[in-house]
Amino acid sequence: MKWPRIAFMALILFGAWNWWSGREVVRPPGVTVAELPVQVASAGGRTFTRNGYQLTALASFEISARVLGAEHYRADREAQIAPVDLALGWGRMSDTEVLSRIRISQSGRFYFWNTDDFPIPRREIEMYSANMHMIPADDRIEAVLKSVRKGQLVTVRGYLVEARATDGWSWRSSLTRTDTGAGACELIWVESMKIL
Repeated sequence: MKWPRIAFMALILFGAWNWWSGREVVRPPGVTVAELPVQVASAGGRTFTRNGYQLTALASFEISARVLGAEHYRADREAQIAPVDLALGWGRMSDTEVLSRIRISQSGRFYFWNTDDFPIPRREIEMYSANMHMIPADDRIEAVLKSVRKGQLVTVRGYLVEARATDGWSWRSSLTRTDTGAGACELIWVESMKIL
């Protein structure tokens, strides 16, 4: 009789820890990240490999942003190199007051938003937020990526890349913050990451 009770208590404790460690970080109103992402076109032809995929740097990239959502992937092919997508916002898309009027979700490698009344212009929502596919450069960065929670502020440095496989499969990063829809996400080789 003791073991089922212990197992049940362990399950409850695991569930409580999982909820606590994944809870949203609540922030007061106001822009939390004013800086724009920084992208420099020359990446010097740098290449990287991850799990048999060849990655070619297209531009160096640095972003500080508020996490609007974090989605973990395990089953799709892309998860072999990018196990986490972060939906990120900066400028007024990092303001709690604005975000309280926008519903945000992630699924199938896409970031979705909708609102009943626009707190800021549609184009500003599109240009100051994005879904970014994160390719960790090492196990430590992967662990940090997997610990990120909605509402946290992060700084990510690395490269926008194109990934290729020997069977002809490829996945290329967007190189602008002004596009939307399929192909508009950034694919980032993450060399350093800080949760602020």
